[in-house]
Amino acid sequence: MMKKGFFERFAQKVSLATGSTPAILIAFAIIFVWAATGPIFDYSETWQLVINTGTTIVTFLMVFLIQKSQNRDSVAVQMKLNEILAATESASNRLIDAEDLSEDELKIIQNYYIALKKKAIKENSLRKTHSIDEEDGSENLESDEDRSK
Repeated sequence: MMKKGFFERFAQKVSLATGSTPAILIAFAIIFVWAATGPIFDYSETWQLVINTGTTIVTFLMVFLIQKSQNRDSVAVQMKLNEILAATESASNRLIDAEDLSEDELKIIQNYYIALKKKAIKENSLRKTHSIDEEDGSENLESDEDRSK
């Protein structure tokens, strides 16, 4: 396995820490302390500015941190799904890297699966399986552009 870089390790640790119960309790405590000090500071603009600035900075940084973690997790999940597809004999390898298909291509495949669902309901069989690569339906997956070639 490749060694993770500093930022990957940092992002993963911060993501885990900020999503924990203690982090949520600390956030509530900060809000409580800020609200409780309102009368002391006569609810001044500076008092309001403190919480606004703090939450804006934290939110700004967390958006990028969460996105980085989500991107990494998304890639890992896609690779795992690709491995399952590749290892399953009856599964269609056309769906490997389906996340890279255009919306039109995804819609074509979605329509095909809707047709497979209708076919399964019509056959009323739980044991019979159908694949996107079946001969009687593969031509339905072509786009209008592919058919015109």
